[in-house]
Amino acid sequence: MPPVTTSSNITFHPCFLRFDAASVSFSGKMVALIATYVLSRVVHHLLKPFSQPYMTSDLVIGLILASLPHARDSFTSLFSITLENIVDFGMISYAFVLGLEMDPYVIFKSPTRHAMVAYAGTVSTFVAACAITPWLHYLRNSSIITFTLSLSISLSGSGSHILTRLMTYLKVGKSDIGKLSIGAGVHSDMITMFSVVLSFVFFPLQETANFREGIKTSVQIGAALMLQTLLAAKISPVFMNWINQSNPEGKPLKGSHLVLSMAFMTVLCSLAPWMGYNSCLSAFMGGLFLPSEGRISKWTISRINNLLSTLFYPLFFFWVGLRVDISSFAVGNIGTWVRLFCLILIATIGKVGGTLICGLTLGYHRPELVAVGLLLTAKGHFHVYFAVDALRQGKIDVTTCISMVILIFLSVIHTPFVVKHIIERARKRVPVQRMTLRWLDPSSELRILLCLHGTHNLESGISLMEISRGKPAPGLFVHVTDMIELTEKIASTLVPGEGVDNMTITDNSVTEMRDEITRAFQTHINENVDGGIMLSRMLVLSTFNSMPHDISVLAEDLMVSLILLPFHKRVKAAGTLDEGHPGFRHVNRKLLRNAPCSIGILVDRGFGFTERLSTSSVSKVAVIFIGGKDDQEALAYAGRVVWHPGVELTVIRFLVDKNSEHAPRRVNNRASVAEQEEEMKLDDECFAEFYEKYVAGGNVAYMEKHLANSSETYTNLMSIEGQYSLIIVGRAGRVNTVLTQGLNDWQQCPELGPVGDVLSGSNSTSGTSILIIQLHNIKGQLDGLSDEFSIM
Repeated sequence: MPPVTTSSNITFHPCFLRFDAASVSFSGKMVALIATYVLSRVVHHLLKPFSQPYMTSDLVIGLILASLPHARDSFTSLFSITLENIVDFGMISYAFVLGLEMDPYVIFKSPTRHAMVAYAGTVSTFVAACAITPWLHYLRNSSIITFTLSLSISLSGSGSHILTRLMTYLKVGKSDIGKLSIGAGVHSDMITMFSVVLSFVFFPLQETANFREGIKTSVQIGAALMLQTLLAAKISPVFMNWINQSNPEGKPLKGSHLVLSMAFMTVLCSLAPWMGYNSCLSAFMGGLFLPSEGRISKWTISRINNLLSTLFYPLFFFWVGLRVDISSFAVGNIGTWVRLFCLILIATIGKVGGTLICGLTLGYHRPELVAVGLLLTAKGHFHVYFAVDALRQGKIDVTTCISMVILIFLSVIHTPFVVKHIIERARKRVPVQRMTLRWLDPSSELRILLCLHGTHNLESGISLMEISRGKPAPGLFVHVTDMIELTEKIASTLVPGEGVDNMTITDNSVTEMRDEITRAFQTHINENVDGGIMLSRMLVLSTFNSMPHDISVLAEDLMVSLILLPFHKRVKAAGTLDEGHPGFRHVNRKLLRNAPCSIGILVDRGFGFTERLSTSSVSKVAVIFIGGKDDQEALAYAGRVVWHPGVELTVIRFLVDKNSEHAPRRVNNRASVAEQEEEMKLDDECFAEFYEKYVAGGNVAYMEKHLANSSETYTNLMSIEGQYSLIIVGRAGRVNTVLTQGLNDWQQCPELGPVGDVLSGSNSTSGTSILIIQLHNIKGQLDGLSDEFSIM
């Protein structure tokens, strides 16, 4: 074409005009896609209080943005084809990972309770759908048998990956109802996917000229799928084992082996599609029979899942919005709403009814079975793709497709509310077990986890064990635990031990240290004539990042009520504290936030002379009570200390002197008056009980100090240093902060609390050791409910 000249004598060439239009169109597409990604993340953040999964925000934003006229107009037919190819490839990857995460051989085993519930819910929904949907005229240009089977299978399925991630995120996956829901969801998902796989063999997408041609096509596709499955089940384990053995854990994956593995998986999943079978379902079958264990499989699952959740899902739902024009939904037609509500009723009543009937025969409770049935109605990304693909193939109209998408959306958004209802019911039915000293059954022995950094903690550790034993009956069970950092040097000395996942340390310095600690504790117990102490030895060998978690797991397994930790600083020859070990400080701070029981930190300044704790001499110990839950726990610990014949215990109570002229006129306190009064009531009850048991009988000395403000608190704290060999204090947990307000302004170690930090100042040379105690913090454990609660 010739150039174009305007009236202003400016000449344009048509190719430049086409290039400029294409640039504008491409920029518009990029803006739409970037906006989809950003807005879906923003909406997900806004929906976090409702615990909604990413699928909810992705679906809403994708449908809304793709329905905007400017966004729809910018996507030409050529770019739409590219987008469809990307979506098809993404769903192939999704189906492959979905199969790879499943175990197909559970079908051939005797059905578990999870499987029974899954089969019952799936079959009941399938039967209901087959009986009702043919009368509602959903289909467009499709065989009524093929369409009814496809729709019924889709309604019967569950989005197991959505359900699993949601249950794990809400911390109910370890409970009995969580395990049942997840297990049933996986079984339901696998059975329905199997059904879809078989239906595409007998009812292929491509049209055939006659019945004989259809049989021939089905046989070819079935043979190709059978060959692919046999190769995946028999040949792939040999190949994958060779790859895994050549790339052991801890060493980088070889690039050639990684490429070879990806090529093998790709070729394996491509066998059936060469004969005309659906690529997505072929990938599912290929992944299903590939070995799910091993480094390559785990690497593949991790990488593909990250790619899907990060980039693909927002793009996928934008494509859904382009394909499903919301404006085409027949809102004014009453038949549309009747068919939509019928779909919702079939999916809900079918799942709940089947789950309820089967669960009652297995002995489960009715309310929990209804909750499980509602959870199993949740659908996933494949169900959305399945519905849109049916529209793309011309099997259904836009209104039916939109109805399916609405059904899937509703099945997802209700699941967090069902889970929260389960948690609320569990709180009412399951007793909250608080692993504390105060709530310990008097007839039960006290179990403590006594942690040591090394032999320098020996004396103080034995002394703590001695004063913690309480009455001879029921006694004390102490688990002496060595906290050892896993370094490269120690890791090189590890050798396999007895049992699975057990390792033995052969490093001489570590074994000699552990032997010395064991001998010291065992000797002391053997020479202790009073008895009442049982000893076990434990080891936590890990990096400082994972050590808090390992100690918490160990404390949970041993069902201890108290963890005793050494302070990260050690006393120097001059009597002051050194700079300390940052690794152990990190461990202490993490445990204070997440420990499954009460916890104590000992600032040791010489509380290691066990001869002073014998019956022939006396060691002076004080407990300071200001108020709050941690001080109440410290008082409960002091109730055990008082029974030791070698301890002279004094309880010092700090009370607010409201009539003092030095009392602050204004207190910056966020707590309400009701909260302060409630805490004061609990403090008085706790202290009155302790006073009646020990002080009134003359077993414990009592001092009372009336103070006006935190300045007087500081002065009194400094005045009692040096008078006692050990002072026991609560860490924090106080609502009424008049006596401690401002103490934390100059804190060196906030993890010790305001009182503990003052008494354990690094420059102090008083020789008084400080034990800081914190009550079991139930936050992060479903508000006091164990992650493994049982209500079924």
